[in-house]
Amino acid sequence: MSRVDDLNRILRTLQSGTPDIEASALVSEDGLMIASALPQHVQEVRIAGMSSTLLSLGMRAATELGRGNLEQVLIRGTNGYVVMVKAKSGTMLLTLTTKEAKLGLIFLDMSRAVEDIDRIL
Repeated sequence: MSRVDDLNRILRTLQSGTPDIEASALVSEDGLMIASALPQHVQEVRIAGMSSTLLSLGMRAATELGRGNLEQVLIRGTNGYVVMVKAKSGTMLLTLTTKEAKLGLIFLDMSRAVEDIDRIL
C-alpha cells in the first residue's frame, strides 16, 4: 500500500468515525492536494487553492498580530464549519463539518488523525 493510499484511508476513517465531518483533505501549504476524501462534486484543485490562500492569510495575521505560529483556521458559515489544523510541517488537515458539529470532538478526532498522518509523512 502506498503512502497516498494510507493517507486516504486515514481521511476515510476520520469521516466514518465522526458523522459530523462531511469531507476532509490533506493539503500542502503551497496549494497541492496530497490526499482527499471529498464528495464527487467538489473540485480538488479549488479546495487546495482556497486552503492555501486561507493558510497564507492566517499565517500572516498570526505573525503580524503577535499570536505566534498558526495552528488552526476556523470558518463558521450558515451551513457548517471549515476547520484546518496543522498536520506535519508544511501541511494542513482540512475538514468540512455540519452546522451541528461539536467542535471539541472535531478537534479531538482531527488531532488523532494528525498523529496518524505524521507517522506516514
